[in-house]
Amino acid sequence: MKEKLLYLGVLIPILLITLLLQMYKVEPFESFSLRYNDINFDLQKKTPSKDIVFVAVDEPSVNEFGRWPWKREIIAKGIDGLLEADVVLMDMIFSEPTSQEQDSALAESLLGLNSSVCGFFLRAKSTQNISNEELEILGDSSLDLLQSQISEFKNPQFVHAPFAEMNIVPILQACSLSGSFSTLSESDHLLRSYPIAVYFQNILYPSLAMQGLRLKFNKDVKRVDESHIEINERIIGVNKKGFIRLNFYNPEQYNVVSFLDVATGKIKQEYFRGKMVILGITDVGAGDVVSTPMGSMPGPLLHYTFISNLLENHLIKEPKNITPLLIVLMVLLPFILVLLFKKILHRVVINIIVYLIVYAYIRYLFVTDMIYIDLFYPLISLVLSLVAVEAIAFNLQEQSGKFMRGAFSSYLSGDLLDKLIENPEALALGGESKELSILFSDIRGFTTISESMDPVSLITLLNRYFTPMTNAVLDNGGMLDKYIGDAVMAFFNAPVDIKDHADASCKSALEMIEKLDVLNEELALEGINPIRIGIGINTADVVVGNMGSDTRFNYTVIGDGVNLASRVEGLTKNYGVNILITEFTVAKISDKFIHREIEPVKVKGKDEAVLLHELMPDSDKSREIKKLYDEALRIYKSGDFKKAEVLFDRLVKDYDDHPSKYFLPHIKDEQPWGVHKMTTK
Repeated sequence: MKEKLLYLGVLIPILLITLLLQMYKVEPFESFSLRYNDINFDLQKKTPSKDIVFVAVDEPSVNEFGRWPWKREIIAKGIDGLLEADVVLMDMIFSEPTSQEQDSALAESLLGLNSSVCGFFLRAKSTQNISNEELEILGDSSLDLLQSQISEFKNPQFVHAPFAEMNIVPILQACSLSGSFSTLSESDHLLRSYPIAVYFQNILYPSLAMQGLRLKFNKDVKRVDESHIEINERIIGVNKKGFIRLNFYNPEQYNVVSFLDVATGKIKQEYFRGKMVILGITDVGAGDVVSTPMGSMPGPLLHYTFISNLLENHLIKEPKNITPLLIVLMVLLPFILVLLFKKILHRVVINIIVYLIVYAYIRYLFVTDMIYIDLFYPLISLVLSLVAVEAIAFNLQEQSGKFMRGAFSSYLSGDLLDKLIENPEALALGGESKELSILFSDIRGFTTISESMDPVSLITLLNRYFTPMTNAVLDNGGMLDKYIGDAVMAFFNAPVDIKDHADASCKSALEMIEKLDVLNEELALEGINPIRIGIGINTADVVVGNMGSDTRFNYTVIGDGVNLASRVEGLTKNYGVNILITEFTVAKISDKFIHREIEPVKVKGKDEAVLLHELMPDSDKSREIKKLYDEALRIYKSGDFKKAEVLFDRLVKDYDDHPSKYFLPHIKDEQPWGVHKMTTK
């Protein structure tokens, strides 16, 4: 619980900080976010409307008619070729008068169009004195209905400017309506949004493209709610400033024709029938070039993009609450995974995979349904959360690792200890039922040994004995449970799982005998009597875990299977063997071990007999003994006591075989082979 609170204590500030960064568009994060999500426009393959035409004053036009600005009669000539168009948008301004003849020629051409929209600039500083007459004419272009609904809604709060630059009166009067072609770039100086309307002298005016749509549909603009407006039953989502995010197309796909081809009649008037036409400048040095996520493009294409988005139902939809929800999810994801998975590599990979799945799905939503969801802030929240969670997890694991290394380094091998540190929950207070192989060993005649030595020498001898015995257990993946006087208790397959744990316990027992032989050779040189031990092994389902109080506990095993292993160890002296294993262990070990059947034994306090086997060293001698012994035991079981006595007697004479010595008195008394009942522990 304390660990979970520690995680949450770090993650909650990360969550709040990321949400605030996303909400208040804090730099430089907002610029990174915009660039990160610009890939949407590269992924989508939508094409712009062909019912829109951009007539460009381009390089061929300038080469033909001279450098801009031209005589207005030249522009008028080009406009005369657009008489079939539904609406013509003039992305150029004529703020200064020329000759009356030239101004009249342009005005007359504009009057000849079905509908036309002239543009004007909004400015922060005064560049032109606006007359009352100009304001009165401009007022006819305002969005009265939309402005009248301001009191009902808090947003959007449309941008405003104190000054403007507009066309001269004859041009203003000739145009059907006027619209603003001013816009604002994002914090990274790229243009991604388009204004629906702007304020000038407390009057709300539409943008150039919106005014053109009003004329095309013959419908006004009205509000739906704080973040949506409507025209001709088309819902347009806007931000708090009244801008809509543009859904850009490949610049090469826009329908662009040269002004020269229109003015010379190369492109016939019929081509523009029913279309919306934008007249603007692209010639270098005269035209308006803007920076967008798709690179640099002529400014008039912004109007084109917005109109096409609306006509082709390519308008971007921006759900309000999805990004904050993703931020919450990405903050919590590393925390959830650290509770479910123990390996850091698994957690990191899953975190990445989950984000990539979300990333792919969100991008898919944009490509198919134009749903725009910011994935940058969720990424930031995931990275911060992942770093914080893994730092805490590493620190906790280090602390836990230090504790477990101190507590278990003497009881487990280094490899098993590393695995235990990776899975410390295995040591939680309480137990679990699990199949283990339990090993007990004990020194024969330890009382006699202890009486013949002083305490210091005795402790030294025990330490010399316990060291190789312990190493034999640890080297084979066993857990050293405890030393009980001169006895050793160990178990295999806990706290860390061990494949073939029965094999590991048997191998450990054989190595204990080998190491004891080496120790006895050293003791013989020192004039010390050899040490003899007995080892008992049983495989069973027992209860294993930390047992004790919350403050003091011991990792151990309990159960009938443990008691049986202890009883079996005590029986080794009855048969004069080093290692006894139960039939349950025999059923689990592989064929590589040599073992022979002894007899079934009913231990004290138990009703069912357990068949015991001697585990023998892997040697040719052991194989010879086993072969002859198995034949002798088979005959003994059949009741042919005389023949069995001959074979067992041979085993005693040739090999000094102790189990054979044990059976000979029974055979001579013609006692059948069967269950031996223990009367002592």
